Amino acid sequence: MSNMSSTQTTLDVQALTEEIKQRSQFIDTLLTEVSSVVVGQRTLLERLLLALLCDGHVLLEGLPGLAKTLTIKTLADALHADFQRIQFTPDLLPADLVGTMIFNPKTAEFTPKKGPVFTHLVLADEINRAPAKVQSALLEAMGEHQVTIGDTTYKLPEPFTVLATQNPIEQEGTYALPEAQLDRFLFKVKVDYPTLHEEKLILNRMSGTVVPKAKKVCQPADILKARQVCSQIYMDEKLKDYILSIVFATRFPIKAGISGLASQIQVGASPRATLALAKASRAHAFIRHRGFVTPEDVKAIAYDVLRHRILVTFEAEADGVDSEQIIKKILQHVEVP
Repeated sequence: MSNMSSTQTTLDVQALTEEIKQRSQFIDTLLTEVSSVVVGQRTLLERLLLALLCDGHVLLEGLPGLAKTLTIKTLADALHADFQRIQFTPDLLPADLVGTMIFNPKTAEFTPKKGPVFTHLVLADEINRAPAKVQSALLEAMGEHQVTIGDTTYKLPEPFTVLATQNPIEQEGTYALPEAQLDRFLFKVKVDYPTLHEEKLILNRMSGTVVPKAKKVCQPADILKARQVCSQIYMDEKLKDYILSIVFATRFPIKAGISGLASQIQVGASPRATLALAKASRAHAFIRHRGFVTPEDVKAIAYDVLRHRILVTFEAEADGVDSEQIIKKILQHVEVP
């Protein structure tokens, strides 16, 4: 009987993979179109797409001038999606973000004026420069996909994704994001310098008289349809256990047999990390045109899902150990199914 069910599962997965190949064609078109403007930054671009497919948000950390804004704007252009960039500053107010009630003297009534958060893609530039009140206003939008102005609650457009940036070197006059808020981000992506070859391409492409611009190749509705397909991608029970083993190793390293990490981890990953690993692994399989998840999918997104969810101890910081080194040790130790 088990052999029959196993054969049936194989047939179902094969049929699903064929469907995924058809449904995910637009991903290649989208990546090609964005790459015609943005040089390199393939990992960043893929993570932005995964966040859209998972209905999640991304925290980007990188030095200025590494094409973070250009990548997001170009993706919005190719997707035919609305885009807003908000520069976070210490004097920013929640109303500047979500909107406010405006008094109309003609009608003697207050009418709502919606803020820039009413869009598909929001770039929250230097999010840690804004005070806690503004950050918490964005938090409601991120978590609930709605905004309250006055006494009325308004739904945000779908898909809705926040892409927040942080500068890793300038910490003067900033308000560090609390751990509870960091946990709301699906990924924390580190953006690095381009290679020498990529920078030569940037120089040639961007120094001409005509700056390239992406054409509209798909619609926000394509992302919403793809989300439904992603949730159907097959994940074996062994892979679910693998994800759980990774997350539990961040909380109880001694039980996982990695006693050396016990003095380095202050707080492990939350259950949100488990859900994020599962969702993002399915989405990663989708953009690779597969109807099933492999351990490689989990490993590919593990760093981006976990790096902001593991708090290292002061002792570890003093020894120069960061969360990425801890994740590397866990992935090396936990048995791959």
